[in-house]
Amino acid sequence: MDAPYNAQSSLMTTIRTFMTDDHRHCDDLLAEAEQAMAKGNLEAGKAAFGHFATALLAHFAAEEKTLFPSFEVKTGMSMGPTRVMRLEHEQMRSLLADAQAALAAGDGDDYIGCAETLLIMMQQHNLKEENMLYPMCDEHLAAECSELLQHLEAELAEA
Repeated sequence: MDAPYNAQSSLMTTIRTFMTDDHRHCDDLLAEAEQAMAKGNLEAGKAAFGHFATALLAHFAAEEKTLFPSFEVKTGMSMGPTRVMRLEHEQMRSLLADAQAALAAGDGDDYIGCAETLLIMMQQHNLKEENMLYPMCDEHLAAECSELLQHLEAELAEA
């Protein structure tokens, strides 16, 4: 999967823009899984959900490995917004695993319930990141922004 980052426009890209674009990428992949399942195509749903899961976990990993620690070092805040985001990542990982288990068992109804809960949680989580945490990162990490974006791009490109 290609990350939504464009190295040529890195001087114009903010952390907020880059990470928000990756949120949309994950949303699109989940929508593909939902469409396949709505058509009753379990195999296509499994495949699409697998792509979504890989992208979502890569997004979490990039935040937890690179973005959040950089923010915490710069601001001295380790019990603030990044802690809340990490806790929500854990909740979403659990829902992701539940949805994958439902797909593996061929239980479309259970999958739909898990996926809908995951989608709602993702939407709420993304709003917090996009409107609060990422702007804070742009403010506090402006000097490191180009280097951070390169690291985030590399991490997401590995997915």
